[in-house]
Amino acid sequence: MTRSGANKANKLAAGVIVPTRELATVTGQAVSVPAPTGRTHVQFRRFAGCPICSLHLHGFADRHEQLIEAGISEVVFFHSHADALRGYQALLPFAVVADPDKVHYRQFGVEQSMRALASPRAWLAGLRGYRAALQHRTDPDYAGVGSTDGTTHLGLPADFLIDPDGTLVAVHYGRHADDQWSVDELLSIHRLTGQGG
Repeated sequence: MTRSGANKANKLAAGVIVPTRELATVTGQAVSVPAPTGRTHVQFRRFAGCPICSLHLHGFADRHEQLIEAGISEVVFFHSHADALRGYQALLPFAVVADPDKVHYRQFGVEQSMRALASPRAWLAGLRGYRAALQHRTDPDYAGVGSTDGTTHLGLPADFLIDPDGTLVAVHYGRHADDQWSVDELLSIHRLTGQGG
């Protein structure tokens, strides 16, 4: 990995080139990061049952076709084991990758911190996520939301938009558990960096 854009905390910056990696999703499909065509949005999420992650990813699932039309592929990492991710995450319309040993989290400089839960915004998002799961108790798209798999609740989210050659177009490291790009922010960044008309 070309690290000239990395800072002291091993965080990456726009312009850094990351190597292509071939991974297996929780459903056993192969996925290339970055994708060979278009751009890849890589999201680092928290644990499998995270209600904040569930709420956030359902928003991306609802607008998946719009992202595909813009030329953006989604790949989502969780720091849980694959078995824990085969609930609602396996039903999402994009690639979900288990990284329980946090190999890719470390390579991308994604951290954990007490700050993850320190923000009122994170607490409110968690409550909204729990409420959505309760309202959809019999819906398999919400199976496992709110449960814990023994992994940390202190993970911080991160977003990376990557060109096919591995160049990081844009990077965002979350300051708390609900600090990540929305679909609208991602599409705006995609357009402003020369893609998506």
